[in-house]
Amino acid sequence: MESEDELIAQRSPLPGSVVGRLREQLVFVAEVDKLKTVLRQSPLAAADRRENDAEHSWHLALMVSVLAEHSDEPIDVGRTIELVVVHDLIEIYAGDTPLYDDEGRESQQQREEAAADRLFGLLPDDQERRFRELWDEFEARRTPEARFAKAIDRVQPLLLNWLTGGGTWRTPGVTADVVRERKAVIGEASTPLWTAVQELINEGERRGWVAPGA
Repeated sequence: MESEDELIAQRSPLPGSVVGRLREQLVFVAEVDKLKTVLRQSPLAAADRRENDAEHSWHLALMVSVLAEHSDEPIDVGRTIELVVVHDLIEIYAGDTPLYDDEGRESQQQREEAAADRLFGLLPDDQERRFRELWDEFEARRTPEARFAKAIDRVQPLLLNWLTGGGTWRTPGVTADVVRERKAVIGEASTPLWTAVQELINEGERRGWVAPGA
């Protein structure tokens, strides 16, 4: 039986001749294949199943490239794509914490900090620092790129909810006002996207896809 601590690279170890920096990088690249197994709550629009984290990350990267012109501040598109590709990797060990899971959110930071230490620690020292800096930048939203990356991370599942007639909006206890509150960070990065998102929430409320607000 597979141990939770077992690295994927341990199942079929690399030849002893593959050493040093390259070996560490290949071990990391193998380990992040686990991202494809982390299921999110968001439904797919194109199939009757839930999205996984790797699909989510790919979709975010593409959305950054397509929607970058709607950022309220100039952004480096390449760096923003790096941020959205890196930010969910830690869920390999920490698991996905749904936006409307208030209980899970209480321990989210602690779990994710520990996961970041463990996962990025597989890389050579310089890349460990770089990936950790990218992850910290996204979480802190301290740059225009991080603010836009966070906004896209909030827009994508909302769009999937709209396309599936509610999706996670139908979670018990979730109302239109809760959705607006949890999605408000979009407005910190993109006025056009926030305006569009509010239209989707408002129309979803009118259609009965999300419980009415107060």
